Order: sequence, then C-alpha cells, then structure tokens
Amino acid sequence: MRPNVLTRTLVSITAVAGLTAGGIAAAGNSFAASQPAAAPVVASQDLTVLAVNNLGLNASEAKKVQRWAKQYWSYKGAIDGQLGTESWKAIQRCLKEAWGYKGAIDGIVGSGTLTALQYMLRDGGWGYSGAIDGIAGPKTTAAFKNFANGI
Repeated sequence: MRPNVLTRTLVSITAVAGLTAGGIAAAGNSFAASQPAAAPVVASQDLTVLAVNNLGLNASEAKKVQRWAKQYWSYKGAIDGQLGTESWKAIQRCLKEAWGYKGAIDGIVGSGTLTALQYMLRDGGWGYSGAIDGIAGPKTTAAFKNFANGI
C-alpha cells in the first residue's frame, strides 16, 4: 500500500507543477506589462477643485449658508445647495477674519479650515462642544447644522 501512496503523491505534485507552469506560460501575454501611456499635459491653471462638501447639511441648509456667505463674505456663486470651492472660499474669508484661520483662501476643506470652523461653532454659540481637532466628526456636523438653521 505504501508504493500506492507514494505514486499518488508524485502524480499530484507533477500535476500541480504542470498546471502552474502551463498557467504561467499561458499568462505570459495576457499579464505582460505594457508600456505606460504618456500622461496628458495639463497646465496648473486648468485644474479646478470640484469637490462639494456640505458637512452633513441638506441642500436647503446649504443654501442658507450660501445666502449668508453671499451677503457677508463675497460669495459670488449660485445658491444651489452645494457647498463647493467658491462657497468654502467665502467661509474661509470669514474664518480668517474672525476665527483664526491661517491657511490659503483656496476653498479646500482641510484640517485648518475645520479647526477654525470648530472655534467659530464653539465660541460663536452654535453648540459645538467637541475637541478642536480639525476633524469633521458628528459634533462638528451637528453644530454646523445649528449654524445653518440659525442664520
């Protein structure tokens, strides 16, 4: 019985080795690396950040923030309920003037923007009680809703 076990083992190993070798040989063309395509050349002035970040606001609440930004912070975009780059640039102007924002007026909602927003939501009486950590957690979004509904 022992030779039968040895034969089966050798046949199994040979079969696995053959399948592996055949699979690698057949995959030669299908998995071959092609030359990378040339990246399109784009001038930096052509790039635009298209992100919308409502920080938990619905469209109606975001429109309130846009109206406020238009009235007080030179927002020139549409009142469309989508807090995009232009909306956030206006909010950043507010944050820079009154709430310690030190970053660029670029419309990107990064940790600096969120940190200043958290100060505004806490010290401005909008109910923020969380850490000033630059993270848009549930307390930040809840206070931002309070702000939107109270302006």
